[in-house]
Amino acid sequence: MKITNQLLTTLALFTCICVSTQAQNFLPGFNGFSKKKTSYLHMNNEEITKGNLKKLKYEKGLIEEVKIRDLNDKKVKIKPADIAFMYLPPSGLAKLANFQDFITDADQWNNDKLDQSLFKSGYAYFEKSKVRVKKKTRTLMVQLVNPSFCEKIKVFKDPYSKETASIGIGPLKAGGIAKSYYVKKGDEVAIRLKKKHYDEEFKMFFGDCPALIEKYGAKPKWSEFAKHIYEYTKECN
Repeated sequence: MKITNQLLTTLALFTCICVSTQAQNFLPGFNGFSKKKTSYLHMNNEEITKGNLKKLKYEKGLIEEVKIRDLNDKKVKIKPADIAFMYLPPSGLAKLANFQDFITDADQWNNDKLDQSLFKSGYAYFEKSKVRVKKKTRTLMVQLVNPSFCEKIKVFKDPYSKETASIGIGPLKAGGIAKSYYVKKGDEVAIRLKKKHYDEEFKMFFGDCPALIEKYGAKPKWSEFAKHIYEYTKECN
């Protein structure tokens, strides 16, 4: 197989981008999930329901019902209210569409509360959260993208988010970042944060950390959103 100079340049540039932001980057989110690999649903009663995913039902792009075929070959419908968290295996096409999945360092999943073996196998992690969807507050399953620095602020994938411009060839692209996320501070309801409103919302999320406000508050960059949360988590009380 011949590798063109253009592809080598793209791969090298992509690797540099990932390495330079290794500890301060959001993990990729996925929209498609495998129906052949085992899914793991950790229930509120601490039982684990295993099975093959049949269907996901959505509310504004966020999961409001999970249908699986369990190990007894029984079809089961489960609501987020009954699930604490879950691990779903992305489909092959979903992985291919997000090349960062091949590069991302496993250390970004460094969280003792999460299953490291499943992450190394490429699984996505979802947890139950109250989410404000327009004017309604719903209990839904949302995909966490900052597991290694989520102690104070959790960032969830927004399935409807568009991305900034990226570079690359076909599915091998780098540099594009989401223009919106669902963000949850402490025990508050997760709300949708958009790139175009970041200047206005910055002080709301980080106002209790004067050092961060002084450092970035004058003109916060959306491209550094993950960095802001990382520093807030590690350096602010």
